[in-house]
Amino acid sequence: MSAPLDVTTTGPTQVWTITMPEVGNAITDLGFIAALEAAVDAANADTAVRAVILTGAGNIFSAGGNVKEMADREGMFGLAALAQRRAYIDGIQRVPRALGRLEVPLIAAVNGAAVGAGCDLAMMCDIRVASEKASFAESFVQLGLIPGDGGTWFLPRAVGYERAAELTLTGDRIDAATAQQWGMVSRVVPHEDLLTEAHTLADRIAKNPPHALRMAKRLLQESRAGSLESTLGMAAAMQPLAHRDPEHDQRLTRWRSR
Repeated sequence: MSAPLDVTTTGPTQVWTITMPEVGNAITDLGFIAALEAAVDAANADTAVRAVILTGAGNIFSAGGNVKEMADREGMFGLAALAQRRAYIDGIQRVPRALGRLEVPLIAAVNGAAVGAGCDLAMMCDIRVASEKASFAESFVQLGLIPGDGGTWFLPRAVGYERAAELTLTGDRIDAATAQQWGMVSRVVPHEDLLTEAHTLADRIAKNPPHALRMAKRLLQESRAGSLESTLGMAAAMQPLAHRDPEHDQRLTRWRSR
């Protein structure tokens, strides 16, 4: 049985591919969640990694939850309510927590449908590039559910409250062009060019010093929920570290020699 998450490294960039197309690349599987956590911890520990691309195998990015298991009341979906609450905390909610502590920039290469928790997974990434075949649906309410994975936190920060409310309360699907118009993705590219475009973007990121990248991402994360004062305080603490980074001196030397 293949691993639920394939990790490949090319220079300073890693590609994480969800490899469960037979179940729609569902991300509720505990094996996948553990593999994702391990990939995050390994990338954080390796300063040679400067960017990560997340994509799905086959023709779908991720269908989110395993709807067949829901319908058959299997696994966590067969538990009593209080036990299921614990299963959400110990299961799918580990995904946003893991990606929330990922120090390097994360690019979603959305190769197909991103549905429910799969849509939320894309919103957890720093930057999103979509294939022209991609689509997005915050579809929980259509199954009588709510976003249990943090979607109501991530989606408004990607598209604003009003559009997030429309997507969440209708469960409607939107195509890649609409997603770009709404600011959900930064660009839409021909399907066959998706990974090439994602790698080109990753290369533009990865050419920069690793510690500066990680600190800049941390400041961006702080700005989403923290105050201006907390962001300024963190910046004041981080900037002296950046000034003392040998790579900063190397960049200044190259600047002087222009």
